[in-house]
Amino acid sequence: MYRIRDLREDRDLSQADIAKVIQTTQQQYSKIETGKADISGEKLIRLAEFYNVSTDYILGLSKESRPLKKR
Repeated sequence: MYRIRDLREDRDLSQADIAKVIQTTQQQYSKIETGKADISGEKLIRLAEFYNVSTDYILGLSKESRPLKKR
């Protein structure tokens, strides 16, 4: 579904590490990663900024991991 697990594992980060980035609990992040819970737009943007990829890439809508454009 989402590419957030691959992005996290490629950087050798724990779920707890990313949970802190998006200001949630490890348990809630785990549910997001496994598709048992939805991710809010705000948290999705935080992940895109953290990983420097587009939100489309995280959501699997694009195969290119183009960086998020800064405003």
